[in-house]
Amino acid sequence: MTFESQIAAALPLPVMVVDGDLRLQFANPAAEQFFGRGAALLQGRSLLDFVAPDGPLAALIAQARSRGASVTERGLDLSGPRLGERVADATATALAGNTQVLVTLQECTRAQRMERQLLPRDAVRSMHGMASVLAHEIKNPLAAIRGAAQLLEDQTDDKGLPQLICAETDRIRALIDSMESFGDAEAVGQGAVNIHEVLGRVRALAETGFAGPAEFRENFDPSLPAVAGDFGRLVQVFLNLVSNASDALPAQGGVIVLSTRYRQGLRVGSASSGARVTLPIEVAVQDNGAGIAPALLPQIFDPFVTTKASGKGLGLALVAKIVGDHAGIVECDSVPGRTTFRVLLPMAEERS
Repeated sequence: MTFESQIAAALPLPVMVVDGDLRLQFANPAAEQFFGRGAALLQGRSLLDFVAPDGPLAALIAQARSRGASVTERGLDLSGPRLGERVADATATALAGNTQVLVTLQECTRAQRMERQLLPRDAVRSMHGMASVLAHEIKNPLAAIRGAAQLLEDQTDDKGLPQLICAETDRIRALIDSMESFGDAEAVGQGAVNIHEVLGRVRALAETGFAGPAEFRENFDPSLPAVAGDFGRLVQVFLNLVSNASDALPAQGGVIVLSTRYRQGLRVGSASSGARVTLPIEVAVQDNGAGIAPALLPQIFDPFVTTKASGKGLGLALVAKIVGDHAGIVECDSVPGRTTFRVLLPMAEERS
């Protein structure tokens, strides 16, 4: 291996070289991981097998070749059936003779997901202020309307309309109560929580309730350290995620996979303290349902966004809020047949 190849192999970013026909002549280990294939399978393969021929990456390479220089573009959408949802900053550099182009990618999907989570947090805080006003200005009139409807029900033979009024006032009151659960970032307990006990409680509740027909599988790291946080709130997070997974399962052969693992390298700023926090504990909930529509995926943590006919769209927003209160983040990857929610949390030692 040449010295140049050793440098490229050591880089954490995907680096590749393509020829005039966009065939891969070189791919470093990070590029192999990005494409999900080893160097032997990538060598000589057309880049167009992974990205659209009329997509932005092919256009960027053509631009670099025509200019004989280096061209950079941010936020290229590389999403497709082979790569899934991918967004990356890309640099294409024409090599000597313009017969080959060096391409470097820096995936920004994680950064975008983290940024998307900040927006729901702000949204739910605004909702809390709005809900306080609504609770004061609307709940009392709602109680009066409901009381009048009950009196009307006692004095008429046609019970349908009064019962409808009562049902609708109850629905509006429940919606306001749900909105009041979204407050400012709250300090959670500094207790050490065994995340596997949390998942065990969630699975027991799901199997005896809403997810009875589903098959549960576990892929746990038994050596995982304790999580910093509140046991009850974490149960609520994963109960919501498992409930959503259960609703998405096919009629036959539905599988929910709960997994945990230890990972390194991710540090974020805490929303409450501003301090940098390491998030090495990953907990994932995966289902084999139809998946989430790509157009909806960027907004799934926003309040009132739902795919359910009877849903209020507050479950995932509440998940994002509670995880944020724990100084963690939640991500989602979805393709037809596989949807995975990953919750990244700090260790108890880190928070203490």
